[in-house]
Amino acid sequence: MFDSDLIKKVYSKLPERVQKAKELLNRPMTYAEKILYAHLFETQELAAFERGTDYVDFAPDRVAMQDATAQMALLQFINSGKKRTAVPSTVHCDHLIQAQVEGKTDLSVAKDTNKEVFDFLESVSNKYGIGFWKPGAGIIHQVVLENYAFPGGMMIGTDSHTVNAGGLGMVAIGVGGADAVDVMAGMAWELKMPKMIGVKLTGKLSGWTSPKDIILKVAGILTVKGGTGAIIEYFGEGAKSLSATGKGTICNMGAEVGATTSIFAYDESMERYLNATGRSEVAEIANQMKDVLDADPEVYANPEKYYDQLIEINLSELAPHLNGPFTPDRATPVSEMKEVAKENGWPVEVSVGLIGSCTNSSYEDISRAASIAKQAEEKGLITKAEFTITPGSEQVRFTIERDGFIDTFEKIGGKVFANACGPCIGQWAREGADKQEKNTIVHSFNRNFSKRADGNPNTHAFVTSPEMVTALAIAGRLDFNPQTDTLTNKNGEEVKLDEPTGFELPPKGFDVEDAGFQAPAEDGSHVVVNVALDSNRLQLLSPFEAWDGKNITGAKLLIKAFGKCTTDHISMAGPWLRYRGHLDNISNNMLIGAVNAFNDETNKVKNQLTGAYEEVPKVQRQYKAAGIPTVVIGDQNYGEGSSREHAAMEPRHLGVRAVIVKSFARIHETNLKKQGMLGLTFANENDYDLIQEDDTFNFVDLVDFAPGKQLTLEVVHADGSKDTIQLNHTYNQQQIEWFKAGSALNLIKQQNA
Repeated sequence: MFDSDLIKKVYSKLPERVQKAKELLNRPMTYAEKILYAHLFETQELAAFERGTDYVDFAPDRVAMQDATAQMALLQFINSGKKRTAVPSTVHCDHLIQAQVEGKTDLSVAKDTNKEVFDFLESVSNKYGIGFWKPGAGIIHQVVLENYAFPGGMMIGTDSHTVNAGGLGMVAIGVGGADAVDVMAGMAWELKMPKMIGVKLTGKLSGWTSPKDIILKVAGILTVKGGTGAIIEYFGEGAKSLSATGKGTICNMGAEVGATTSIFAYDESMERYLNATGRSEVAEIANQMKDVLDADPEVYANPEKYYDQLIEINLSELAPHLNGPFTPDRATPVSEMKEVAKENGWPVEVSVGLIGSCTNSSYEDISRAASIAKQAEEKGLITKAEFTITPGSEQVRFTIERDGFIDTFEKIGGKVFANACGPCIGQWAREGADKQEKNTIVHSFNRNFSKRADGNPNTHAFVTSPEMVTALAIAGRLDFNPQTDTLTNKNGEEVKLDEPTGFELPPKGFDVEDAGFQAPAEDGSHVVVNVALDSNRLQLLSPFEAWDGKNITGAKLLIKAFGKCTTDHISMAGPWLRYRGHLDNISNNMLIGAVNAFNDETNKVKNQLTGAYEEVPKVQRQYKAAGIPTVVIGDQNYGEGSSREHAAMEPRHLGVRAVIVKSFARIHETNLKKQGMLGLTFANENDYDLIQEDDTFNFVDLVDFAPGKQLTLEVVHADGSKDTIQLNHTYNQQQIEWFKAGSALNLIKQQNA
């Protein structure tokens, strides 16, 4: 068992720390609050922190990194001056494996194509005491759930879906690489004390309704920004009726509503999962402190008093949902899709159904989907759409193959991809996607932004449960409702699919021959980490320049982004993943997906030096060469989606000085701060409309930058007229020091010098 000593240490201190916090607060505590207050950094004074206002220093128990973000995180850690990570940390090679043919072939190609990067990650892990999960071992969040997550613990991970571990009662939070460096270097990790959203679940799921439908429903209620700055805590009898992996699915997709994290309290389903995954020792200790690993009874008796927002969902009445297209919060009950699709002109023919991913690749998910696939064969149905399966880990893949599920899928034409992210993050070499034809796909992933899966802006992607994906792939239609509709089999007979069935855990237990883990050297001082000077995949980092202490003046507008601008729009994944370790090369994708408010086009902005319209990175490089600072303007919830800090590092590297928006997604705002950028919001959102294409910006009082004090921006228009607007910020004094030093990493190096 991993982390045995660490977990015992956490549990030995947990009850006392929670009790002290309760005495100070003089009130009952939610479960998430207990974990937060029990993980204060050693220099953080215990206080009654105000939710949504006070910044707090925390000490997470561990760090997890996936291969795409790990490259930049570890390049930064190398510069920290530390010889070994201060907390247990792992690297998981899951993002750089492209889905094209089938699992074994694709994995072999990926190992060859990405050898330089995998070798780098392996050597850095070996040198600095980091556990290394080899390519093919599985998706980071599934592997963490199977091996590292534990009730009452706290971790951070360089991926927004780190929150998946909330399914095992852990406060797990997605961050940028610079945050991970702080924790790996033994420093405090700073977070604004989250607000608390309570979701009370009553009743019990049945039939075609699954745990996925709970979060699809919640997403429809909260929208993509409704959870920003908050932890979502699920409770009630309905919560206890869910499996641990079902809870993980719900927590995983909480990232799509902007939540800091989501969590369930410890219960018997978690105990069963811990026992099934070889961690009975953890379950035994957790069973001795169930009252600590749960909210206080008074919280559940009067939840409206202790949560900032309360949502109630009756699982017995919850309907299966399809969310999409183009946004994960557009929730439509399956029973209403026929009418809604017709109203919106969505293509109803399903071209591909995809199951798996970090959100839905548990044994339970696969077994329920397999029960539908088995019916198709038995009832003489021919699968109308392409159908793919992406196992979440080698342990799951090995076990479902042993139990015959892969054979079941293959009999209806299913194709099994590698244990990796694949199509979920754009690592899908989908044949014909370059034609950009209008089409519909359904998947059990978490995100469905435009171009996310296959690069085609006309692919309408809908999110649903694995069993519903399987049914819709068999039917080949988005408007098929398996609860009421029939299908015609190859004999011309009308048949109806029965409700899905499955197993919470494998009846014969989990099994695996090689899980894919590689332990680091006991002493890594002899390990040499080489980065070739002529590499186009890896590049050692140079420190960003410190602020010169003067007001920023004469800044030009680079782009005024309109509408949804996620981290996918700011720094695309897909083929660009190959450059995640090379800051200058990947900067060539900076903001190429953002829509220019002045022409409704992407990657086409006005160059104020020449008057010509050119690609965003090309224009920005010209400004940088001329020594001209620039500003990016954005809309609501700017930077939602992935935790990728490249979306902050690229503009910083190319000379953008400030990003001014109506509102930020939490992780991206933090990433901007960490990289020494100005992340600011309009005090009056309508001032967004004042920004014109040829504007020049002067920061009037940046020299007086201080916590809680607005900044004043003079906007000079091409005709000589001016507007003066006020800007808000959330920088505390520590974060202002990051800005002054040029980045948080620069400050770490100064402190370690």
